[in-house]
Amino acid sequence: MITLPESILLHARSLPEGGVLSPKEFLHLGSRSAVDQAFSRLTRAGKLLRVSRGTYVAPVTGRFGPRAPAPGKVVKAMAEQRGQIVAPHGAGAANALGLTQQVPTREVYLTSGRTRTLKLGQSEVLVKHAPRWMLALGTGPAGAAVRALAWMGPAHASRSVASLRRTLPGTEWRTLASARAVLPSWMAKAIGLEMTVG
Repeated sequence: MITLPESILLHARSLPEGGVLSPKEFLHLGSRSAVDQAFSRLTRAGKLLRVSRGTYVAPVTGRFGPRAPAPGKVVKAMAEQRGQIVAPHGAGAANALGLTQQVPTREVYLTSGRTRTLKLGQSEVLVKHAPRWMLALGTGPAGAAVRALAWMGPAHASRSVASLRRTLPGTEWRTLASARAVLPSWMAKAIGLEMTVG
């Protein structure tokens, strides 16, 4: 007969990289204390990584031994499990869109859920609660543009918006422009002014 720790490991290994599991998923196999104990033992043995309270992932076995899964994959899996929206932070978006040369030193994501710090091996990833308007346009280029503008701030709004108008595909620029009603006033004004220029 398969043991509780074996059941947990089988499930963990069946998930894609970064797939998350929770002790609550295994309560049908044993008491809460037995399940918690099994997770604790598997974590001490290095067969699972505790990412945050009640959330675990399986390490990925690579050429150089086991490593933590890619942070983006873990964050995405947690968001799906909890029904939340998650997107990269504005600093990364501003860099990717060519608005700044600065490269973020720490991985930060924005979420519709609560703020939490995830531990992935030796590194920590911050998942920070964001206002609804920052996530309103999703994870595509128009949504990234909103988060980049928020990070750049009002002082750089007109220059940043002008740059985005040149670099964003037409459909994404129109999506950004049509969302002005939900954006902060300074951002909506900068986008509106850029529309009147062209």
